[in-house]
Formats: sequence, C-alpha cells, structure tokens
Amino acid sequence: MDTKTIYARLNKVFQDVFDDDSIKVNPKTTADDIDDWDSLEHITLINAVEREFKMKFKMGEVSSMKNVGEMADIIASRAKS
Repeated sequence: MDTKTIYARLNKVFQDVFDDDSIKVNPKTTADDIDDWDSLEHITLINAVEREFKMKFKMGEVSSMKNVGEMADIIASRAKS
C-alpha cells in the first residue's frame, strides 16, 4: 500500500471521527492541530483506524505515536508483511 493511499484513507477516518470534512492530515499532524482530539477521542480514533486498515496497534505503538506520520509508518510496515 502506498503512502498516498494511506493518507487518503486516514483523512477519511479523521474526518469521520471528528465530524469535520475540512481536516487534511499530513505526517506532522498532532492532537494539538485538531480541536476535539483529546484522550477519549484518541481511543475512538485508534479503533476507527484499526477497523479501516483491518489491523491492531500494539499498546506500545499507540502510546509512542507522536504524530500522524508515525501512525502511517506503522500502517505501511504492516501492509508489507
């Protein structure tokens, strides 16, 4: 799966979870960049991303992600295996 496809699908997930069609994520996007992205919404977001990509993040991965780029990197590495 290529990076462009991953970000297109992540954009849709973020737009759905935060109910905001104007959201456009990029590798540097963090919780500080999206108004409603708090710890509770983070759980909802992780679940939605897992469903979209049919994968499960490990707890260590979830807690260590600093931005959307790191999330996309994990998704890309799983798609290759």
